[in-house]
Amino acid sequence: MFNWRVFRTILIIYMNGLCVTTVYAVTNAKPSCVNCHAKQSTDWLDSDHAKAMLDATPENVLGDFNNKTINHHEQIVRFYKRTDQYLMTVTDKDTEHTVVIKYTFGHRPLQQYLVETQNGRLQVLPFSWDSRAKNLGGQRWYPNYTDAMMTSSKRLHWTQPLQNWNGMCADCHSTGLKRHYDSESNTFNTTFKDVNVSCNACHTELNDHAEKHLLKSPNRPATHSTKSLKNQSWVFESNGANAVWHGPKRDNSFMDNCFSCHSRRLPLTDGITTGAAFLDQFIPQLPISPYYHADGQIKDEVYVYGSFLQSKMYKAGVNCLDCHDKHTMKVKQQGNGLCLQCHSNDVYNSYEHHRHQTESAGSLCVNCHMPETEYMGVDKRRDHSFKIPRPHLSARFSTPNSCNRCHENKSAQWASNAVNQWHGKPKPLTVNEMNLVKLNLGLVLSDNEHWNIINDSKISIIRRASALQLLKTISNAKQQQKLIHYLKHDEPLLRLAAIEASKLMPNAILNTQLLPLLNDAYKAVRISASRTMILSGMTDISHPKFVHAFKELMGVSALNSWRGEGLVEHAALLASASQLKGSEKALIQAIELDPYHEVGYINLADLYQSQKRENQAKSILEKGIVTIPRSSIISYALGLHFVRTKQLDLAMSHIKKAMLLDKTNPHYAYTYVLVLDSLGQSEKALKQLRLIIKSYTDKSNLNSLGMDLALKLGDMETYQEFR
Repeated sequence: MFNWRVFRTILIIYMNGLCVTTVYAVTNAKPSCVNCHAKQSTDWLDSDHAKAMLDATPENVLGDFNNKTINHHEQIVRFYKRTDQYLMTVTDKDTEHTVVIKYTFGHRPLQQYLVETQNGRLQVLPFSWDSRAKNLGGQRWYPNYTDAMMTSSKRLHWTQPLQNWNGMCADCHSTGLKRHYDSESNTFNTTFKDVNVSCNACHTELNDHAEKHLLKSPNRPATHSTKSLKNQSWVFESNGANAVWHGPKRDNSFMDNCFSCHSRRLPLTDGITTGAAFLDQFIPQLPISPYYHADGQIKDEVYVYGSFLQSKMYKAGVNCLDCHDKHTMKVKQQGNGLCLQCHSNDVYNSYEHHRHQTESAGSLCVNCHMPETEYMGVDKRRDHSFKIPRPHLSARFSTPNSCNRCHENKSAQWASNAVNQWHGKPKPLTVNEMNLVKLNLGLVLSDNEHWNIINDSKISIIRRASALQLLKTISNAKQQQKLIHYLKHDEPLLRLAAIEASKLMPNAILNTQLLPLLNDAYKAVRISASRTMILSGMTDISHPKFVHAFKELMGVSALNSWRGEGLVEHAALLASASQLKGSEKALIQAIELDPYHEVGYINLADLYQSQKRENQAKSILEKGIVTIPRSSIISYALGLHFVRTKQLDLAMSHIKKAMLLDKTNPHYAYTYVLVLDSLGQSEKALKQLRLIIKSYTDKSNLNSLGMDLALKLGDMETYQEFR
């Protein structure tokens, strides 16, 4: 007898995930997304989303596992098959590791592979398959890190936390994922609804959708009412070179789904909730150094969010689906046709504009306005800030420009001269835009210059937020009021950045101003406010308004405690809440879990030192030196221990080692010279300082030290030299 209730339950379960899989229930019906959405399902199968992660089967594995052997430094690596399994064996000196491939990870322009090292813990293999065509250099195995052999004593080794799928990559490559990390046992019990990025990743309420449409008539496609777009479109107005949006203001909030994965960010939730606000799930990385170039172009692996929010496109209301098909996610047109949807063919697709031969690389809009940056050896990604090429800025600030990406053998000045000849002298950046570049280069601005950037409504919100985050001083009551204004600003990114800058204010004022933000609409703001309050040490965690905020903060902190950075942060929060035993436990766990993350050793030694436990501080630093012998910061910290315990000869050797390991840190050099002077070797100290000072960009403190030593020795000639 047919059981409708059982059938309905099975249908809803399948509709919640296996959207393009034909599923047979008891009655042989085929209730799936494909019944009503065949074209969309077919399109999706052609997308990168569909291939984001898959089981390692012959249909999905692209790499050559036909007993293929490669050599990488001292390693011999073999890729081969055994019955229905794909395997890799790495022979390294006297050790040999064999692992079974469990999942493919991506598919173009490279495919990576995941292996299970412990129950539920997946790691990314250190070798990838270049899936490009052979004539493009592809169809080969290559190491993810080409310059040197990534030994097991390095943080980026494939067995270490930074190569862990569960924590680093999982939520963006699978749908409905929950990490389920248990910090006590250091284990994952990760689950997902769909192995790849499926319908559920973008579409909410699929269960309700199935009930409303398919269950009414399971064998007949449902009809859907579509809102008329008749009066809503991009339109070229008379004599206009760029299309203008006609219709009601666009609701582009759906892009928060896109940004959830296409951004560099700190997760605040266990997995991604479709349809939830981006700032309720993540704290984004703002466009500052070292992640972005000084002018806002992408540098590190930052994806799209931070660049697109800088663009005029974003400000005008352009969204992802204006350029990308909603199911294949490929661009809607190849070549300049994509841009000519909204930009005049006569004005922009002409030799007079691009100054290159038609159909040449230089004539393509994207090559000038969306230059590529290569990641992971072969993966070229385009900048989405859509900037105008400015080679004259490259000549001045060493920022990259589109011209010299192609004309590598030419100088930035050559490119700048060519642009001037073609189009006349470029429209200069405004004073505030120029100062923003300087600010991102670390150059000193006046207080007024800095605030003028923050207050400039013509600059994108995200770049104003980055300037706000980079505030160095709050020197008077007037500036405090300016910052308080931004703590209450309508734009959440500006509130978020203002919280970071608020650390510069006196604690009494800070406490009063941040307390209301504990109830902010966005979790990112709430978490940042509570974190700043607790780390500033000026709030009681038993305060009624802070209890919930602290609980929420510690939940986020625990979520990221699967690697060293997360545990160090967790320990800092516990220490600020006077939970020193918990802080010590977290730092010990950080060292055990992530032994090549040097900050764990430093912070645990500092905790011991603050408790007058100098012997334990020394012991943990010596353990760090053994584990990470080339760590300048641990060598320096051990040197400071010997300074505190008045063992200056021992201090000297460690501080000198730190200085030689890191020749960019002037503080190491400063302390080295001071210790020499304290040992009664003032003349040698002055001589050494004169030799080494040339190596440092920031010479201010070293110059002051040189003047002090010269005065002490009565060497006025050297005094004038340092002055």
